[in-house]
Amino acid sequence: MPATSPSGASYSANDASPGDLDGDGIYDIVLKWDPSDSKDNSQSGVTSNVFLDGYTLAGKHLWRIDLGPNIRAGAHYTQFSVYDFDGDGKAEVACKTAPGTKDGTGTYLHTGPAASDDDSVKYANSDGYILTGPEYLTVFDGATGKELSTVNYPVARGTVSSWGDSYGNRVDRFNGGFAFVSDTGSGKTATGRPSIIQQRGYYTRLTMSAYNWRNGTLSKVWTFDSDGSGNSKAAGQGDHSAMAADVDRDGAQEIITGSTTIGSDGTLRCTTGIGHGDAMHIGELVKGKGISVFTVHESAGGMDCHDGATCSYYFNITKDNTDTGRGVAEYVTMNDLTAATCSSSTGGDVNCGTGATTVSGSAGSNFLIYWDADEARELENDISITKSGGGTLLSASGCASNNGTKSTPTLTADLLGDWREELVLRESNNSALRVYTTTDVTKRRIYTLMHDPHYRAQVSFEQSSYNQPPHTGFHLGAGMADPPKPDIFVQ
Repeated sequence: MPATSPSGASYSANDASPGDLDGDGIYDIVLKWDPSDSKDNSQSGVTSNVFLDGYTLAGKHLWRIDLGPNIRAGAHYTQFSVYDFDGDGKAEVACKTAPGTKDGTGTYLHTGPAASDDDSVKYANSDGYILTGPEYLTVFDGATGKELSTVNYPVARGTVSSWGDSYGNRVDRFNGGFAFVSDTGSGKTATGRPSIIQQRGYYTRLTMSAYNWRNGTLSKVWTFDSDGSGNSKAAGQGDHSAMAADVDRDGAQEIITGSTTIGSDGTLRCTTGIGHGDAMHIGELVKGKGISVFTVHESAGGMDCHDGATCSYYFNITKDNTDTGRGVAEYVTMNDLTAATCSSSTGGDVNCGTGATTVSGSAGSNFLIYWDADEARELENDISITKSGGGTLLSASGCASNNGTKSTPTLTADLLGDWREELVLRESNNSALRVYTTTDVTKRRIYTLMHDPHYRAQVSFEQSSYNQPPHTGFHLGAGMADPPKPDIFVQ
């Protein structure tokens, strides 16, 4: 645990993302440490430094990156991408950085634009917002935390007020992860190696960028900007999260921001126009219909489920002036035969395919996890796992959840590989992470979920802003067909 900051802030283990940092074939963990004085973007105040740590699942501490005084602390600022981006057998870590950032060797950033900056300058204004000074995107070595490459951040802040306010709330709303986008410069074709995804803005101007780390070079693939020609319909159509999904089954993944689908080549594909929301879930939510998007609405209220490729609605419920803050979509009982259950805090529980009231069970309002022997998914909230309709399967005494009222886990993912998922929680005193795994024996035999590109990419976005659980790119539930064999090549 980091020491108490000079301003007196203590640290809590926060969000995490998996990747094989040291190349031994076993997942490791990249963990963000959140100071007690972290702020939502709407709140003023100077924050303490944010740290990223690398750990093996055996508990060995590999390195610590200090993001420095010019990266503000809070759920919407530091979104980190973890994966083996160059195919050398070891994962890299990429995130937004600034002057004053120190890599895992304790050295200030010194490549690219960081070579000539002044690491002694603190750019925070009297309200704690950082609205001036250089902004970078850095790739770090997964084994050592050493800086590999630094470039200017894909989309500069420019004039702060152009993002929707003058004090710095909307300009610094970020999401990030990775996706298998079109990265060859030839239309929709994807190489199969993922790109770093970084999003800036969603309340008004919405931007999304894809970068490649290949052969020692960090280079831009594409940038989408709602201010660009023909893209204005995407303005204001982003959620507090983003996810990747191949909505047209062409082998390259699109990026979904909630109401908007951005094509794998960085062009606007479609938007519902319903606006911003706080939660979304993306998978085969309507059986046999491909990739669907479930999202809740803020200004419009209610919730919807729509086709990820066309943005046409399966159902749309609105409740004007009702901020629907929570919602979940999943096959949570063995009676969910035609579609998942879509649940929200204001819209109740409905069939995702029709919007009709469902009585099979509720998908809850927080997180999900595959835990017991059947194909229906369980509900995860705070430090507990329950069945839809009741029945506690796990209560992790001595642990704590993250992110205040969101009560989210540090991580859920199929880390150990039998398709059920592990639950990673921090101990209440932040002295350790615990990894919980099911003991139920199942007759269902499928490939590990991490071999599904849809699921693996969504795991990378799980840590971003208002954390959302990953979904598979195929129907996993009662009456499921055997999923396709993953197209995997191992060097």
